[in-house]
Amino acid sequence: MAINQARKRHRKIVAVGTSTVRALETIAISGFQVTPKRGWTDKFIYPPYEYKMVDKVITNFHSPQSTLLMMVSAFAGRKLIKKAYLEAKKNDYRFLSYGDAMIIV
Repeated sequence: MAINQARKRHRKIVAVGTSTVRALETIAISGFQVTPKRGWTDKFIYPPYEYKMVDKVITNFHSPQSTLLMMVSAFAGRKLIKKAYLEAKKNDYRFLSYGDAMIIV
């Protein structure tokens, strides 16, 4: 699989969307090799979670006090996310599913 090859070559893993983040981090629990499987995850990511699989995230601007905001705060730190959200609000970015997006590195 492409993810396994990327990890073997020390390449960065970029997750597009929070569902992808949860799926990849769920796989990381059982080791670092990705294998095709079906199932559900009940993974709840919040600070101070230490990411194991994902190196960068592309995601929307989420609702305040949401679990998704907690997830991105665990990734980048609450202070940086708050700064990004203040900038987004100041510049009239659109929030939620059909709004603007950001890449967190």
